Amino acid sequence: MRLRSILSYIVHAVVLGLAIAFVLTVVWPDLLHPKTESVEIRHAVPTAISRPDFGPVSYAAAVENSAPAVVNINTAKVVAMRRRSFLNDPLFERFFGRSLDDLITPRRVKTLGSGVIMSDRGYILTNHHVIEAADEIQVSLRDGRTASASVIGKDTETDLAVLKVELEDLPAITVGQSEGLRIGDVVLAIGNPFGVGQTVTMGIVSATGRTKLGINTFENFIQTDAAINPGNSGGALIDANGNLVGINTAIFSGSGGSQGIGFAIPVSLARNVLQDIIKHGRALRGWLGIEARTVTSELARSLGLAATRGVLVVGVLRDGPAHQAGLQPGDVILTIDDKTIAEAVDALLAISGRKPGSRIKLHIARNDVELDLKAVAIERPSRLQE
Repeated sequence: MRLRSILSYIVHAVVLGLAIAFVLTVVWPDLLHPKTESVEIRHAVPTAISRPDFGPVSYAAAVENSAPAVVNINTAKVVAMRRRSFLNDPLFERFFGRSLDDLITPRRVKTLGSGVIMSDRGYILTNHHVIEAADEIQVSLRDGRTASASVIGKDTETDLAVLKVELEDLPAITVGQSEGLRIGDVVLAIGNPFGVGQTVTMGIVSATGRTKLGINTFENFIQTDAAINPGNSGGALIDANGNLVGINTAIFSGSGGSQGIGFAIPVSLARNVLQDIIKHGRALRGWLGIEARTVTSELARSLGLAATRGVLVVGVLRDGPAHQAGLQPGDVILTIDDKTIAEAVDALLAISGRKPGSRIKLHIARNDVELDLKAVAIERPSRLQE
């Protein structure tokens, strides 16, 4: 009997405990399950990579599409070098009473660079400074073929030149859209740095529309941190799909090597120069015969201008296109063909970007009154290119 009583007591205790636990769970659920702070982490959606040579894992496909159209350019020219004679030594002058003239000897100088095959007809785009004053130009293709190149034309104001080779089955590059480039887009530079052979380097677009660098007359550079070194000049800057977006031209460097600041001519500008040279033998640019200055706050204050916008016309060529259109010194050009003009370089690029014979619309401010003028551009004089 005593054992039965003990078992009955234990059963009742267990039943009572379960009942109490049930009540607590229903009435105070947080008592048994205290709240914990949760942090939501947003994960990237996994993407399936269907092929191993597709970026961002690899840009091999882009390179394979464009690299065959990038060539190495070797040039040679004979220059006159002064070599001082040992008879010019002050010791000999002391005995002979005079010094002999420096000896002038011819010397063959070789340079290297890169170029891009733009057409299967053999037209190659490169930098003017790569082939400047060259007596011989040799082009080497990725497939091992070599050929002598002739100069079709040059444009010193953009530092571009067009060459031509007579070869069959040439791989022409696919041209992309430089206007659509965004800061941060991946780009690759292909060229022949230091003459080691075709090399590919990768970076991003660091900036677009770079001007006032003092490199060329017409500047609208793509800035990139893709490594560009001596020998890369004239080579291709391509996007992640292998399309040409620029012609590598210059670097900022204290040592002559890449320091992550390279510049390329946008393909939109380079293509226009190429087509003009092939068709006309020179680059054709519009010109109105004006001299303009950017309206700074100091300039606006000194002239009593209402706002610091547009560019101030400080000179107008008599009987030139702008003069015939009615433009006067002191006018402020606000827009050209409905494009806002903020700096003098904007006006230069907007006008030069039009072909001779084009009608150019100028929206100006004169004595606090805004006017619309129309001028007909003529060809930019060649003397301005010297």
